[in-house]
Amino acid sequence: MSKLFKGFTLAVSMLSILPFFKVHDFYKGINGYAVMFYPFVGFLLGLLLYGTFLLLTLIFPPLHGSLIVFSLWVLVTGALHLDGFADTVDGLFVPKEKALHVMKDPYNGGMGMIFTVVFLLLKASSVAALDAMYLLPVVLMLSRFTAVAAICLYPYLSANGMGALAKKEFSQKQFLISVVYVTVISILFHSFVLLFVALLVLFVCKHFFMKRYGGFTGDIYGFCIEVTELVLLNVLIVGLV
Repeated sequence: MSKLFKGFTLAVSMLSILPFFKVHDFYKGINGYAVMFYPFVGFLLGLLLYGTFLLLTLIFPPLHGSLIVFSLWVLVTGALHLDGFADTVDGLFVPKEKALHVMKDPYNGGMGMIFTVVFLLLKASSVAALDAMYLLPVVLMLSRFTAVAAICLYPYLSANGMGALAKKEFSQKQFLISVVYVTVISILFHSFVLLFVALLVLFVCKHFFMKRYGGFTGDIYGFCIEVTELVLLNVLIVGLV
């Protein structure tokens, strides 16, 4: 397989629990390509969710169908980013010199669990209230693009691990490719406002986490993805797009 295809399969494996392409071998030279494909994989996952919603509306009332789609959203992504959200929140409730250690703990703390439950309720309510379900692919794409931009633009706090390897191999050319296709898809879906809002969320996260820690971690990437998704859903609900 070419590095391009291996990178795509790795991206699918990392961002979903789908049985296809279950590849977790971080071969040298493919990790940057995997990062490049993160937004595209998000777009494909969004298509899966929207297609499922269309099928469910033939059987169930829209509200029930929306909540099933939300549940599928959590399950198909393996709650990967939610775990990062919970760990990041735990890190915010301890002194910052202890935060990174707390975030690496495999067990979630009380604050992380409480905030995650509240967050899930808000997100489920947002999906249930969303009329423009056809824009779910764009929401998932742009949220993952914030992580891609953070990987490229901001320091990573560990010299080891998958995140450090991804940042090391992710080139400016690969970042530019992701910028181009994300921009094109945003224009095609008339959702340039969503792109702007996603970048605004990233800017706020960058300002906060750079000030607190001096960089990003994998958990913080997950936090940014989840927060961006919630914000974009509510932008759509209030009709700004």
